[in-house]
Amino acid sequence: MSVFTKVIVNPHTTAPLASRIQITYSSAAIDAATFQDTIEGLSLEAQESIIISLQWGFEGDYIKFVETYDPQNEKHCVVGPAYRLVPGLDPSLSDLTYSVLKMASWFISIETFVNIHSKSEYGSINHSLCASIRNLLKEYLTLVAQLEHQYLSPSSITLHALHLHTLPMSYSMFHINSLVKDVLKQNMIQKDDADDFDDIEGILNSLREGNDIAAAVTGQKHKICKGGAILGLLAAKLLTTGGDPNARKLLCHLLHEASKPYMTMLNDWLHRGEIKDPHQEFMIKEQKSIKKDGLDEDYTDEYWEKRYTIKEVDIPPQLESVKEQVLLAGKYLNVVRECGGVDVSKRTGADVPKTFDDQKFLENINSAYAHANASLLSLLISTHELPARLQSLKHYFFLDQSDFFTTFLDLASHELKKAYKQVSLTKLQSLLDLSIRMPGSIAASDPFKDDIMVDMNEVGLTEWLMKIMSVSGISEDAIPLDGGWHSGPPGSADKEKDSDKKPISGMSALQFNYKVPFPLSLVISRKAVLRYQLLLRHLISMKYLEQQLGAAWLDHMKLATWRNKSSHQAVEKWKTRVWALRARMLIYVQQLSYFSTTEVVEKKWLEWISKLGEIKTVDQLLHEHIDTLDTCLKECMLTNTKLLKIHTKIMSTCTIFAQYTSQLARSLTLAITNPDAKSGDNEPFFDETRMKKLEDVLRRYEENFTHHLKILMDALNYYAATETSSLLGLVVRLDWNQI
Repeated sequence: MSVFTKVIVNPHTTAPLASRIQITYSSAAIDAATFQDTIEGLSLEAQESIIISLQWGFEGDYIKFVETYDPQNEKHCVVGPAYRLVPGLDPSLSDLTYSVLKMASWFISIETFVNIHSKSEYGSINHSLCASIRNLLKEYLTLVAQLEHQYLSPSSITLHALHLHTLPMSYSMFHINSLVKDVLKQNMIQKDDADDFDDIEGILNSLREGNDIAAAVTGQKHKICKGGAILGLLAAKLLTTGGDPNARKLLCHLLHEASKPYMTMLNDWLHRGEIKDPHQEFMIKEQKSIKKDGLDEDYTDEYWEKRYTIKEVDIPPQLESVKEQVLLAGKYLNVVRECGGVDVSKRTGADVPKTFDDQKFLENINSAYAHANASLLSLLISTHELPARLQSLKHYFFLDQSDFFTTFLDLASHELKKAYKQVSLTKLQSLLDLSIRMPGSIAASDPFKDDIMVDMNEVGLTEWLMKIMSVSGISEDAIPLDGGWHSGPPGSADKEKDSDKKPISGMSALQFNYKVPFPLSLVISRKAVLRYQLLLRHLISMKYLEQQLGAAWLDHMKLATWRNKSSHQAVEKWKTRVWALRARMLIYVQQLSYFSTTEVVEKKWLEWISKLGEIKTVDQLLHEHIDTLDTCLKECMLTNTKLLKIHTKIMSTCTIFAQYTSQLARSLTLAITNPDAKSGDNEPFFDETRMKKLEDVLRRYEENFTHHLKILMDALNYYAATETSSLLGLVVRLDWNQI
């Protein structure tokens, strides 16, 4: 009986996919009587035949798996079996036997790996790699069958000669088996790190399918090496084979075949802005739960920053240097595609490279990025008229040519004096619409005037700014990031804490809001509008205070108490001091307002608009816009805690003084007029005690204003020398007026 009759093979079946199923029987399942205790009695030719049969990876009469190996266990099979030989093998065949045993073990390990990683959950990259390896295994089996046939034919060759024929294939099997081990190691690393997952989208999809929370979370914990990670392993092994042309050729072939599905996904992303990644293998991750519909309430730029993100573990080394370009190219095209009616790609499927080793690989990425960037820039600037939108924002938020706002304040002054909770937004909106549409108004010709809305902010400007700048005051609603302000609607986290505070007035709470359509909302985002609102409230506070001090001046000019000269020198000196203090306060407010509008906002805005024609990328456009607003906030003293506090105290002093003017007039009347005097009594009256109190009150105003103004000047000089040199302009203006 031939030694091959004892080799157990798969039973015949007609199932269509049965050829992929391997059934290997262990020696434990076969009658022990069929095995031989020694090989010593066999001839050298018979022993050589047994060694040839080992290359198939099966057990035979004389060579068996070790007892700890279970051929039905996938983990055992993928590691590869160890064999045990019965005694009596001819010494001349010993080295050859162990060489064949290694190749047989590699064959079983590789074949098991291919069967496992061909499953659906391992992804298309693994599938392509396994298909390529399976072809190599077919070549191996064909070679073994041919050599065995030649050995058993009448014109047989020696076993050593046959072994030489298998060396190239053995070398290939060695490198493939090494790759298999690397993948298995990476799978273990992924499994160990599985608790550090953040695939929220996967959990949400699992919940939508009806799974409970525990099952959804558990389903994310089993991570496997697939996609870009597999390509990374192949590239890493390729780097270690620089001096081995055969190994390099093999790994290049495997990488070439495995990269084809990835390149298909990459081209869909680069040229259409689409992610077709059913197995979560691609380097770009999409959070479908983040939609553009939420941009109106998105204070963190979540749609732009988090809708599409890079998965660092899935970046192939070939894309590491251009990963940002890959991300941006698809993001840009995605925006263009969502706007509809635009050809998102000029390239056809036949034009793009299909593998990583294509000479046009990097050129394809660079050209796709350039095309996507140009398409979105054109869409924003030309199609959706971004410059006109920005000019509209300047009218309403920077009070540029603000005749409409003066009219609005006159019409709404009574309503804005109420507490902000009692203010009617509907009434204010009607008054604003009336002011904007008034014939002759600059805003009347604005095509976007319907997008401006009146809004109320329940937190005062200074308090809100202090929350942003103070670490202790940061809540979930105010999170400064990277020097920018990614903030939500203020006050929601502090409603209970601030319930006992006196509500601010409608004027202090007044701000505008602006509706921006997609895709302009990517540039004029909620966090950008928030910056516009902060600058607007700062300008409104100065404009309103200037209006109050102007009203005080009118009182001083019209009321007889102020206009008529008194016979008492103390009264005239007191009135002169009041007028001087009012003038100093008015000059301070006017100079600060002029500095903020002309030397900061207008200057920075013109610089920003002049850059629009030079901007080359969409991200540069977003960055320059936010950077311009941040610079305006900084140079208007709204981002420096010390300067903001001092400025607030001075503004509060001026506001109280302006509001106190009418009371000062009544007190002065009582001090120089006797309310009990009879008709016709011309005896002069002067109440020194009341006048003394008026002088004390005025002195406290003077000292308070002068003291804080001096502190402000010192602080401005310091910060102008150390941080913001533009503050020197304000220092000169305030010093020049000697206030």
